[in-house]
Amino acid sequence: MRILYKILRESTNQAYQQLLANKLRSILSLLGITIGIFCIIAVKSAVDSLQDNVIGSFEQLGNDVLFISKLPWNEDPEQNYWKYFQRPSPSIEDYELLEARVTQAEVVSFSVEIGPRTVKYRGNSVEGGGVFAATYGFSEMFKLQMETGRYYSPYEYANGSSKVILGHTIASELFGSLHPIGKQVKLMGRNMQVIGVFEKAGDALVNPMDFDESIMISYPLGKKVADVRQRRSPWATQINIKAADQVDPNVLKDEVTGVLRAHRRLKPQESDNFSINEISIITSFLDKIFGVLNLAGYFIGIFAIFVGMFSVANIMFVTVKERTNLIGIKMALGAKRYFILMEFLIEAIVLCIFGGLLGLGLVYAIMKILTSALDFELYLSPANAILGIGLSMAIGLIAGFIPANQASKMDPVVAMRQ
Repeated sequence: MRILYKILRESTNQAYQQLLANKLRSILSLLGITIGIFCIIAVKSAVDSLQDNVIGSFEQLGNDVLFISKLPWNEDPEQNYWKYFQRPSPSIEDYELLEARVTQAEVVSFSVEIGPRTVKYRGNSVEGGGVFAATYGFSEMFKLQMETGRYYSPYEYANGSSKVILGHTIASELFGSLHPIGKQVKLMGRNMQVIGVFEKAGDALVNPMDFDESIMISYPLGKKVADVRQRRSPWATQINIKAADQVDPNVLKDEVTGVLRAHRRLKPQESDNFSINEISIITSFLDKIFGVLNLAGYFIGIFAIFVGMFSVANIMFVTVKERTNLIGIKMALGAKRYFILMEFLIEAIVLCIFGGLLGLGLVYAIMKILTSALDFELYLSPANAILGIGLSMAIGLIAGFIPANQASKMDPVVAMRQ
């Protein structure tokens, strides 16, 4: 153990002296390692950051939630447009039946898109606010957060009270610095009281829970002010079902399928005329895309690493030649061949680690700069940093093996004479 520690210490010291003694040669030789590690780890860090942001945003919807709609998420609707066009949209009757009969669900909700409308407060108005009506369980389903105010009370919901919840952007544009709660606004020809404002959406690249420009009303109120049964688009209505605690979503999916097929009177040989979607469909699709991007980063980096590997091998061949006499003396004094082999291998590895650390330093600096410039968090994770160091060590081992092996096989007498 002491011998190994001595070899490691001396080899690290010699690698450091090598860098100082031949700065230009060392920098040029290690540049390939630095660029290679930078390319691989920078792309991997950027992809990991993007993946965490995008997939994390979708997972806010819940991995245990089923989304029932006309269209499947894992197919291009244009490929089978007529098939999906003929399907009935999820209806309030479907929702009521599922809520009553599905035993494996914690909560069931139904929402319908009413479309863009103008909301007014005194002399101010905001156009294009996306109005949607939802059943009472919608808040519990998606854990809606309020910036101010509250959600509907059971009484207000059941009676279709003229109450409205505004998105952050809508409320800011409509009221400015005024406190919105309790104010009367005019929407769809009716005076409505503002009881809440949704919390502002985060800075995620994709935010499926972005209600900033939305206006929510209860479903009973929606029936009073709009035609909630009209079918403008395949996405106009949707039923959401959250699995009960410790219930496998696949078990819930089977139960929902059975209830819906029976309600819609589908024969055993007939295909489902509805789609049950899950977040895992989106995340698995995104995983494939991010995998391709990671692979591209590896291909870009490998070319630079090959150049760096040959450069490090060249340094080590020159080093072996410069120390031939010293190698002979060490072997004459009793140094084993494995001692010489390990000495030069460790030196090559240390040189590559220097190059790798430079590459990781560049990645870290650029991630910090881009994070502040783009208002989107890019980071160098510990796992990627370890990967960069590991790749550097592997490159050093490969690049240094032949020169180290050559040094270990020298004849001591011949080496001392050179």
